[in-house]
Amino acid sequence: MLSLLPFADRAPTDSAMFDRWLAATYAPPGGRWVRACMIASLDGAATLDGRSGGLSSATDRAVLATLRGLADVVLVGAETVRREKYRAADPHPVLAADRVAGGHRAAAVIAVVSQGLDLEPALFHGEPGSVLVITSESSPASERRRLEREGAEVLTAGTDRVEVARALELLADRGLTSVLTEGGPRLLAQLHAAGALEELCLTVAPNFVGGNAPRILQGVVPPGQLRLEGLLEDDGYLFTRYRVHSGASDLTMPD
Repeated sequence: MLSLLPFADRAPTDSAMFDRWLAATYAPPGGRWVRACMIASLDGAATLDGRSGGLSSATDRAVLATLRGLADVVLVGAETVRREKYRAADPHPVLAADRVAGGHRAAAVIAVVSQGLDLEPALFHGEPGSVLVITSESSPASERRRLEREGAEVLTAGTDRVEVARALELLADRGLTSVLTEGGPRLLAQLHAAGALEELCLTVAPNFVGGNAPRILQGVVPPGQLRLEGLLEDDGYLFTRYRVHSGASDLTMPD
């Protein structure tokens, strides 16, 4: 892997040193920080055969693991959880020890945004508190009770729909201030439109997909230009870091 911005540098080949190098490259600032990690093909498709993993590479998965290893919480929509078959996050092989030494969990908490609460029980088979569900007051009470019986902790952020700004406040109240969102496209659009998204880590895969695959954002978002702050390259894949300048509006998140 080669760093092109902010300065030219070649990643170390030793695996442990490479993990440390990635962690230093993607280290978030202190305080609340909301970043997104997404992937897209050259023609803008966010999925291949219905899943983002179809566009990925070994290095892309290493970057994602690093971003998760640096985050307090992974915020993700229920549709993405179902499609990508999410489970509780695994500890990073190198960064987990640093997290524990700093008084944090070995792995990031997974926070699932869901209005309908149609989530598989296997999602909650990790350690207690490793997965949170964020919903609204109008979500089905029977499904809420079912998830709580299965060990889920359910948080309420909004009346009729999940309010993403309120969801971030609830996470911050728990000390979960370094937020990584992995989509899907509707959740990412909501966060950006609400002025909450501060960084986009976008992997550009070196292929075409065609068809009607979704883009990384779905919905109305404010206009504006992002600022490129980092660029890595490996085997034709580009790993970009953009600083986001968002406008704010009061939006809610559908299931």
